Amino acid sequence: MTTVLSGITWEHARGLGSVVAAAAEYPAVQPGVEVRWDFRSLQAFADHPVEDLVERYDLLVIDHPHIPLAAEQGLFAALDGTGHDEEIAVLAGQSVGLSHASYTHEGHQYGLATDAAAQVAAYRPDLIADPPRDWDGVLELAREGRVLWPAKPIDAFSSLVTVAANRGTPPMRHGAFLDQAAALAAFDLLHELAAHVPGDNLQMNPIQVADALSTGDRWVYSPLLFGYSNYSRAGFRSNRLRYVDIPRGSDGVAGSLLGGAGIAVSAFSPHRDEAVAHAFWLASAHVQAGPYFDGGGQPGNAVAWEDDRLNRETLDFFRGTRATLEGAYLRPRHPRYIEAQDTLSPLVTRALAGEITDAEAVDRMNQVAVELLETDREHD
Repeated sequence: MTTVLSGITWEHARGLGSVVAAAAEYPAVQPGVEVRWDFRSLQAFADHPVEDLVERYDLLVIDHPHIPLAAEQGLFAALDGTGHDEEIAVLAGQSVGLSHASYTHEGHQYGLATDAAAQVAAYRPDLIADPPRDWDGVLELAREGRVLWPAKPIDAFSSLVTVAANRGTPPMRHGAFLDQAAALAAFDLLHELAAHVPGDNLQMNPIQVADALSTGDRWVYSPLLFGYSNYSRAGFRSNRLRYVDIPRGSDGVAGSLLGGAGIAVSAFSPHRDEAVAHAFWLASAHVQAGPYFDGGGQPGNAVAWEDDRLNRETLDFFRGTRATLEGAYLRPRHPRYIEAQDTLSPLVTRALAGEITDAEAVDRMNQVAVELLETDREHD
């Protein structure tokens, strides 16, 4: 009898093609187990409550900020203590930056980093030989009308966090969002950038910017966007993008907001043992560097990031952004973090659009952070 595991991921080659390609090879590894994947939109992946999914799916590809609340609500199975602790130790040693740690809560492992990402920079190597490496160079190129920047609310918020953290003032570390002087200085830089990119960038996400960069000849660079190695591969779009570290600030290339995705197992799965076994197999180095990558995935395992073939096929996507990933900023490990982020993000875009002042935005952001994150500061 075949055991069928159901999984839910997000609609993109990076999110869907990767796990489907891996699943196709799994029966040869584990006869009698089949994995079938459904998908949801990128927006639903970031926003939709996981409690609506855990009773329908055995495996869930999730965004790591969901972990604390899901763990406290008992939605995900703890992966430690299931006979795989040695594998957890191996994966911890193969983490890209804090990716592995981002799926822990209260001393337990509730997910495995199958995808690693942070805000990085991207450019067209056929149109510009040497991209800017600091913010002075970025703004000079932006004034020439050659730069795009995804700044819809969640991405504008991510950029504000990245810029502040890169300047040595990581937000949300002590209840409030950020000291006003540090926040206003970060806003000043983003205002100058926003003034020299198209107005519709305030409604764009990283995929839309990568599509625009790779399909025309007007735009050549973006300084802050979550990396998608697909755009560095031959044939994915009409032109390839090369991804590199974020523009250097006072802390070098550290401070970029950590993203990525991981695999979790529903606490309600009737096939928990089989689902846990598949999750560890999917996160293993040889699968990440093999069928997972070949299906369009962006591995979360550092062994894959160091692989010569993977870098050769992606214009050195992994080596070119590794320093940024290693120094990335990890968002607060707090059960109400998603709620806080959803409330804070529109304030950044409203300030950039001139609908509210920067000072008003910062005051409100500090209030929200105190209200939602201060109550349980040990999670920070």
